[in-house]
Amino acid sequence: MASEEASLRALESLMTEFFHDCTTNERKREIEELLNNFAQQIGAWRFCLYFLSSTRNDYVMMYSLTVFENLINKMWLGVPSQDKMEIRSCLPKLLLAHHKTLPYFIRNKLCKVIVDIGRQDWPMFYHDFFTNILQLIQSPVTTPLGLIMLKTTSEELACPREDLSVARKEELRKLLLDQVQTVLGLLTGDLLSNLLQSPRSAKLLNQPIPILDVESEYICSLALECLAHLFSWIPLSASITPSLLTTIFHFARFGCDVRARKMASVNGSSQNCVSGQERGRLGVLAMSCINELMSKNCVPMEFEEYLLRMFQQTFYLLQKITKDNNAHTVKSRLEELDESYIEKFTDFLRLFVSVHLRRIESYSQFPVVEFLTLLFKYTFHQPTHEGYFSCLDIWTLFLDYLTSKIKSRLGDKEAVLNRYEDALVLLLTEVLNRIQFRYNQAQLEELDDEILDDDQQTEWQRYLRQSLEVVAKVMELLPTHAFSTLFPVLQDNLEVYLGLQQFIVTSGSGHRLNITAENDCRRLHCSLRDLSSLLQAVGRLAEYFIGDVFAARFNDALTVVERLVKVTLYGSQIKLYNIETAVPSVLKPDLIDVHAQSLAALQAYSHWLAQYCSEAHRQNTQQFVTLISTTMDAITPLISTKVQDKLLLSACHLLVSLATTVRPVFLISIPAVQKVFNRITDASAQRLVNKAQVLVCRALSNILLLPWPNLPENEQQWPVRSINHASLISALSRDYRNLKPSAVAPQRKMPLDDTKVIIHQTLSILEDIVENISGESTKSRQICYQSLQESVQVSLALFPAFIHQSDVTDEMLSFFLTLFRGLRVQMGVPFTEQIIQTFLNMFTREQLAESILHEGSTGCRVVEKFLKILQVVVQEPGQVFKPFLPSIIALCMEQVYPIIAERPSPDVKAELFELLFRTLHHNWRYFFKSTVLASVQRGIAEEQMENEPQFSAIMQAFGQSFLQPDIHLFKQNLFYLETLNTKQKLYHKKIFRTAMLFQFVNVLLQVLVHKSHDLLQEEIGIAIYNMASVDFDGFFAAFLPEFLTSCDGVDANQKSVLGRNFKMDRDLPSFTQNVHRLVNDLRYYRLCNDSLPPGTVKL
Repeated sequence: MASEEASLRALESLMTEFFHDCTTNERKREIEELLNNFAQQIGAWRFCLYFLSSTRNDYVMMYSLTVFENLINKMWLGVPSQDKMEIRSCLPKLLLAHHKTLPYFIRNKLCKVIVDIGRQDWPMFYHDFFTNILQLIQSPVTTPLGLIMLKTTSEELACPREDLSVARKEELRKLLLDQVQTVLGLLTGDLLSNLLQSPRSAKLLNQPIPILDVESEYICSLALECLAHLFSWIPLSASITPSLLTTIFHFARFGCDVRARKMASVNGSSQNCVSGQERGRLGVLAMSCINELMSKNCVPMEFEEYLLRMFQQTFYLLQKITKDNNAHTVKSRLEELDESYIEKFTDFLRLFVSVHLRRIESYSQFPVVEFLTLLFKYTFHQPTHEGYFSCLDIWTLFLDYLTSKIKSRLGDKEAVLNRYEDALVLLLTEVLNRIQFRYNQAQLEELDDEILDDDQQTEWQRYLRQSLEVVAKVMELLPTHAFSTLFPVLQDNLEVYLGLQQFIVTSGSGHRLNITAENDCRRLHCSLRDLSSLLQAVGRLAEYFIGDVFAARFNDALTVVERLVKVTLYGSQIKLYNIETAVPSVLKPDLIDVHAQSLAALQAYSHWLAQYCSEAHRQNTQQFVTLISTTMDAITPLISTKVQDKLLLSACHLLVSLATTVRPVFLISIPAVQKVFNRITDASAQRLVNKAQVLVCRALSNILLLPWPNLPENEQQWPVRSINHASLISALSRDYRNLKPSAVAPQRKMPLDDTKVIIHQTLSILEDIVENISGESTKSRQICYQSLQESVQVSLALFPAFIHQSDVTDEMLSFFLTLFRGLRVQMGVPFTEQIIQTFLNMFTREQLAESILHEGSTGCRVVEKFLKILQVVVQEPGQVFKPFLPSIIALCMEQVYPIIAERPSPDVKAELFELLFRTLHHNWRYFFKSTVLASVQRGIAEEQMENEPQFSAIMQAFGQSFLQPDIHLFKQNLFYLETLNTKQKLYHKKIFRTAMLFQFVNVLLQVLVHKSHDLLQEEIGIAIYNMASVDFDGFFAAFLPEFLTSCDGVDANQKSVLGRNFKMDRDLPSFTQNVHRLVNDLRYYRLCNDSLPPGTVKL
């Protein structure tokens, strides 16, 4: 090597060149290679030590420290002990000498390198490592440096990465825990309390906040960062004392003291006074410490008293933040506070309510109701929408807590509710006000109603939904209060809407709304938006009027439903959706939305109407008939191509609910329903958009197919309904059935695209009808299949003609899949067999390859649906479809599997393995014949094995899937094997035990060692245990030694240590712990061995 001085100059110029804008990538690669080669040389660290002490070039220092980091973490084992001593002595000296002048990132990196040495050598070879850190903290000159070292130590030693053996990790944790008491005493007693200039025992939080100089503020922030990290891993025990908590809370005040922040900014001229922003940061750090403690659900008994003290101190902070009777000033106070402080404080309140409220509520010293009053103030003065959402979450948690408390202590229900009633009513009123433009226009107009988030809702929809969830939860607790609060508000807005009729004038082109003044239009816009929100609120509460409380709350519900029916009819009759307005871009969508929401709200009451229907059936009330007929009068005019989609779909959904949920006997005889029947079956009528057409057809089919509630079988009028249903389906499938090639007209004259449209339109309707009937009574399904029979046969006849059109095949298979799931009994065995045989013949190896490899996602979807149909077939009990098993397994293993096995893409694999799993799970006796004799003579309890080659091939495929990177497939298949073991004792079967068991264990262990599926560590560990437990003796005596022998990258001595450390525990927790220890240590040894210099002799 060249002289140190020359090397330094060369390195500096290389570094400058490397980071220069003009350097090419090619040259950068050359320099990088040069630097890597230099770092690999034995003794390169001596040069780096010289560089560190002699250069001011940041790049050179960073490079030198990286060389040390690499040496310590990867090559330390092979470094001579004399060199190690020298490094341990030189680096800390270097740090002490230069820590004030080094750039912070170099200083922090140097600290990390020294801590890395401690991680390897403390206490055996580096006994004063921790003592040095404590001394640094205690000496005023080096306190900040000591705190940085302490935080780095906590980060690197308490939860070390895997480049240490498990034994060393456990040793380090124990060593650190021994120091916790000393460290906490030092941090909070000597440092923080002294800097606060308050006696350590001070309980009072209302003393004035001291003004800190810059140095003290810096030390406090470092100490709080250390505490936050320590709290993340130390157990809650005697170490965390009341005085420690009080000290941290003193600092939490720094975040909410606006006055002191203003003072600091006034005195900002003096050099070493801390700015308001910095003080705020101390508050944020203190809250991080508190939240670390709060998030731990496990609280030892003696800690409860501290918790109570903690909440009394929180209460004080909350009072301080919201201290003012004037709403405006509370809000402006919150706006002045640091945003992160508010965020942390809200997190704290959420943890309090979700984790600890049940503990604290029973203490008479803690004023829960007053706490809620403050939380109320805090919530409704949040400066941001996100802050408000977070607070609503806290209320939701509180309401859930209250609901479950009442359910578990029904005797005290009244007492509990009385205690909180006022708070809840106040909350309800305020949340309702917040969703109304009438009270909250400025904020609501800021919300975006265009862009969809990950949950497919806009910011406005999310705001409304979260608010309505709170309203609903209060309704559950206080139904009468909630209803009497909400209904009058709805009524007010309805009056405005129903009063619009008087402003409608007839103009040349139609009807016009004669409201033109800008102010009036704006007021109308706000009122309509509010009505829309309140209709959603009323719909959300529908569930609280049914079930046991139906009779008690009948009158309230009837009032609501009558109003809703009136409003929907009014909207449809005066055709508000087609009216001209002064501001069409605003008012027209508003009017459409109100109309759509009124239909949706009425739909929400369909379960109430169903309950009313069964009551009315006993009393035969005219009132019910009128409600349903009027609703139909409101729906029918909207089922038209001239109506906007939003409104049309709302009407269709309501119609479906009437037909499916309410099911009144007289529905079919209502003239309005007859009108819809005629429109849909009229070939000349213009077709609705596909989604609406499907919904209307579903409703009409359900009116005819679903049994009427409360009527005996002989009064169901099945014969008439059956004829009507057949004619409905016949009309809907007319064009489709004409596609069938016949002897008379074998050639299709129609263009392909038109044919595809007919297939798509018809199958989407028929599939939906079948899907909705699949869970119903046998009679309904029977009638449904009779009506569909011809269309099903046409589909089967058309299938071969379209086998190369994957989009059509996809739709046809979807239809057949739905048929198999819902109507296979009705289809009968011979026809079902014919369908399966047709599919098996059509899906040849070439066809499968074409679909999977060349037709992209649609082709794969086709194959997946085909496999799903076969899943239904193999699950069928009884002997009917058993003859198909050999050809289904052959199709899977000989045709589909070879095409997809080596493809990295997950397409088709999940469905194929599910089919294989179902085949095994539901047809176990196809492989394992269990004879009565065998079960009687326990001595020869081995079952006979049949179809062994197929079973082995399936297991082989499962094993292969564990070698592939797709984590979802891995998880699914592991679950399948475990299920087969739980249900069928798979791992105990002779063939599995003798030929496959340890192959599977080996593969799973290798997966853990390679860390390729780390998210599934726990599941893999349990599976290894379940497999090993079949033959523990074989596992410990034969498999484990064999596994270790086959491991490369570790020497014989290390293998024997690994073997010795794997204890012979046979319980699940200990065994899986041993597995993870083995995996960790094996990786650690490989890492050490890779980093040893060549030719190293290991003793």
